[in-house]
Amino acid sequence: MSVRALQTFKGIIWCRSQGRCLLRAGSQSCRCRLSWHLRRHYVALPDDIKSLRAVLNPDISKIRNIGIMAHIDAGKTTTTERMLYYSGYTRALGDVDDGDTVTDFMAQERERGITIQSAAVTFDWKSHRINLIDTPGHVDFTLEVERALRVLDGAVAVFDSSAGVEAQTLTVWRQAEKHHIPCVCFLNKMDKPTADLNFSLESIRLKLKATPVLLQIPIGSGKNFTGVVDLLTNQKLTWNLTSTQDDGRTFEAKSLGQSEDPELLEAAGEARTALIEQVADLDDEFAELLLTDFSDNFEAVPAKKLQEAVRRVTLARKGVPVLCGSSLRNKGVQPLLDAITSYLPAPNERHQDLVRWYKDDLCALAFKVLHDKQRGPLVFLRIYSGTLKSQTAVHNINRNNTERMSRLLVPFADQQVEIPSMSAGNIALTVGLKQTVTGDTIVSSKVSAAAAARRAQSDGGTGTKRGDQADIGIVLSGVEVPDPVFFCTIEPPTMAKQADLESALNCLQREDPSLKVRVDPDSGQTILCGMGELHIDIIHDRIRREYGIETHLGPLQVAYRETILQEASTADTLDRTIGDRRHAASVNLTVRPVDFASCEVAFTEELQMQIQPETKEAVENGVQSSYLQGPLLGYPIWGVSSLIHSVSVEPGTSPAMVSACVSRCMLKALRLAGGQVLEPVMSLEVTVGEEYLSSVLGDLAQRRGTVREIQSRHDNKVLMATVPLAEMMGYSTVLRTVTSGNATFSMELDAYEAMNPHDQSTLLKRMSGLM
Repeated sequence: MSVRALQTFKGIIWCRSQGRCLLRAGSQSCRCRLSWHLRRHYVALPDDIKSLRAVLNPDISKIRNIGIMAHIDAGKTTTTERMLYYSGYTRALGDVDDGDTVTDFMAQERERGITIQSAAVTFDWKSHRINLIDTPGHVDFTLEVERALRVLDGAVAVFDSSAGVEAQTLTVWRQAEKHHIPCVCFLNKMDKPTADLNFSLESIRLKLKATPVLLQIPIGSGKNFTGVVDLLTNQKLTWNLTSTQDDGRTFEAKSLGQSEDPELLEAAGEARTALIEQVADLDDEFAELLLTDFSDNFEAVPAKKLQEAVRRVTLARKGVPVLCGSSLRNKGVQPLLDAITSYLPAPNERHQDLVRWYKDDLCALAFKVLHDKQRGPLVFLRIYSGTLKSQTAVHNINRNNTERMSRLLVPFADQQVEIPSMSAGNIALTVGLKQTVTGDTIVSSKVSAAAAARRAQSDGGTGTKRGDQADIGIVLSGVEVPDPVFFCTIEPPTMAKQADLESALNCLQREDPSLKVRVDPDSGQTILCGMGELHIDIIHDRIRREYGIETHLGPLQVAYRETILQEASTADTLDRTIGDRRHAASVNLTVRPVDFASCEVAFTEELQMQIQPETKEAVENGVQSSYLQGPLLGYPIWGVSSLIHSVSVEPGTSPAMVSACVSRCMLKALRLAGGQVLEPVMSLEVTVGEEYLSSVLGDLAQRRGTVREIQSRHDNKVLMATVPLAEMMGYSTVLRTVTSGNATFSMELDAYEAMNPHDQSTLLKRMSGLM
């Protein structure tokens, strides 16, 4: 048992009379005498907590499952590190630059100073249990944010207060909105000279289309930032740090008095009045309270009533509480922790449609898989109902199989502590689920799954996701995996290492569903498909470090798409005799372009009533296979709808022959409809000094970029443009060169757009080997 793991539990089963800490780790009981220094910091739990079970499975109303999300370099990991320190989980403040943070434990994360994969930590703050996931800010790892938000109940959005809403902030905010997650905003880096409270609030209002509810105003600015005024309680919270080594654990809280700076008093009074009026506009119950009990003096409303109203506004997603601070300077994090417990929802306050059919039976969702060389796959589960116990068998509805879970762990980044059971509302880490992958629904047994399905059916439940599992249970909605945009070949150093490489790629794919691996049917080469240059570079580095294989990567290529320009109809017949058996099928169909990105297949109403189920399945398989390779360059087809008019099948014809006939007919129709190459276009945001703006604009013009807007942000210019992904190879190096390192940029996938005829012709020639 590591020291950190022991520190994690603070006074969980602290025995005051004997002065020792008891903690079960695996099959052994660990007893260690704690020094007075440890005792001083880790006896923060109330005296009425006596048993290990009471702390490991707190009341569900006291649990907060939250995520930290933001644009890259806004301070997510630094904020997480302060939370862990002030809650007593760690005894020293980690630093991203020093590479000693808890949640950034991968070698690649510590070398680059960025978060690559989400990490879960569990800690206690006052009387609450907080399960926190620190998510990446880089667009290449957007799946990590997506699958974390899928299972969380609330989120903390961290902003650089000098930059406001940035490119990746928009992406993660949209992901939170998709899952209807209430948020709290934390304006970080208030100690920067360019920090601007009003600018940040306005960017939240305009760019995120959200209603910021300001709960604090800063005291001082830049290097003189010393604390905040809590507008709910009218208290002044100040951190009088005497040196750079001061950890910010202690701060002074006192009521605002008339002796305070008149400007501060005026600003606080105006801000509190605005807060009360804003909350009254957003919450009818609070408005009624003001009009009935405090109509003569709105300022006399109790802080508790105002706090309850802010909580209702937050849970209803009518507004987002906004707090201020500087995590790096150890200011403002403790009030943020209080806001998490006060305003973000408990698991039982989140509406889970499908889970109610399971009642008290186990229902959990697998949202992340890690591979451990000693223990095998480690599966993260969010428990929605029932209790999860170690050494028990569980049923996977998606795989329709039963597996035995050997161990149950509480996650603490790269360290874990074993426990016997875990109740609903928590996030658990399991050992022994060898077939489970991201997005699978885990229940206690096949019987309980079937019982839940019967309850849903008898109650007329709608919106349940059944699919092929309709007869064996209700499947929770999984994690939406984005399509890769880059690909390259990967080769082992020798053929003897090919099997090892395949095994490594299988493990990495299970951990990261956004990583796709396929084999080119013509060349036999292994193709690695990922979300960007950095994503593929990290995968390559992990194969080398973790699996000891010195692989070679081919040049990066862009994952284009293809579509059609016009409607086309055609028919085809396939007639083959294999041995003494004749296979014959005919099909008549129409293809046409549509606006949406996906592809679909439909049947005429008459055919829908006549076609046999096995024939229909064969036709659908044939259409879908034809969508995988377009007629121009062999890229997948997007934005095409096919309508099947008629299908004629001779008795004895195999489904494979029907699929082959349909696929050949589809290819003919796609060629008649005329092809169009679609390329991924990125939304680019560059922050640069005005003296380098012309150089950046000139470089973007050569990259086929289109400038949308140029904004002023303090002494810098913020350039927003759309640029084809194919032109962004190595952009970070070029940008550093043309600006002498005085620029930063971020980008995200905006859309797939049609290439202009000249660029498409150039691409076709290059792919055909004519250039």
